[in-house]
Amino acid sequence: MTRTQFSAIAFAFSTLVAGQAMAASTDAPVTRDQVRAELAEAVRTGNIVTGESSAKLNEQYPQLYPNQQVTSSVTRAQVQAELAEAVRTGNIITGESSAKLNEKFPQLYAHQEADSKSRAQVRAELAEAAANGWFDRNIEA
Repeated sequence: MTRTQFSAIAFAFSTLVAGQAMAASTDAPVTRDQVRAELAEAVRTGNIVTGESSAKLNEQYPQLYPNQQVTSSVTRAQVQAELAEAVRTGNIITGESSAKLNEKFPQLYAHQEADSKSRAQVRAELAEAAANGWFDRNIEA
């Protein structure tokens, strides 16, 4: 067998396998009415690519088409809670630099430990330290 024949057979075999793989789609066949409805919706919203550019009509002429609504899965209360937490911890970017407030002014924001202790645990550690004499009376602030 020559190299040309082998290449032709390999190409034909790969085309056959690829065609069967694409035809093995689990989607139900689309009816003509469904295609027409999808086309009408695309024309109405401007989701059609025309000409040589890859831009859609609603991107080229946004004033001619209605804005597409983006739905969010986050509630207003959740957003407000996240904002309050960001303000409290200083995770907000202000001004033109990309530094957050807690990076610019670390003295204003307390560093939260991931595994914080309860008040009773801290008091117990303080009592133990006092009993064992682990305090240095000359602590510099």
